[in-house]
Amino acid sequence: MPAKKVDFELDRTVTHRLHTLSKLTDRVSQAAYLQEAGIPLNEGRCLAAVGAFAPLSVNDLARLANLTKGQASRAAQTLVDRGFVDKQTSALDARGVVLRLTPLGQQTWRRVKALIRRRNEEIVACLDAAEREQLDRLLDRLVEHAVLAAGDASEVVE
Repeated sequence: MPAKKVDFELDRTVTHRLHTLSKLTDRVSQAAYLQEAGIPLNEGRCLAAVGAFAPLSVNDLARLANLTKGQASRAAQTLVDRGFVDKQTSALDARGVVLRLTPLGQQTWRRVKALIRRRNEEIVACLDAAEREQLDRLLDRLVEHAVLAAGDASEVVE
């Protein structure tokens, strides 16, 4: 293991710890999504966004799933190809599309919802109720602060 530099503890920074937590939870979630829903994590996140907020454009999907437009477009097309999502031309913009769950997608969305709830519970299981409430408030403040610092609230989901 490399020697630790005393003047800067990277592993103690908020960004490093949030990134580490995200990667660790994604690794476990990826396996759970594949096993329980038969889809990879990014597609599961897209299916969840369509299930929770449909009808959606690809731009909305990208924003809600925290993906680039290209990633969201590819994931949406895969979900369409697999029969989970229906894609139709937008009535408002002939160049755009509207995404909705198919009956198979709705069935899978029920499994994904249960998985999301369980994974969230597992992540905060080490916290008591007061700590969970505090974490929730602190995360809201951090996200709000990051949105203001980024200067573009349209890129973050509320």
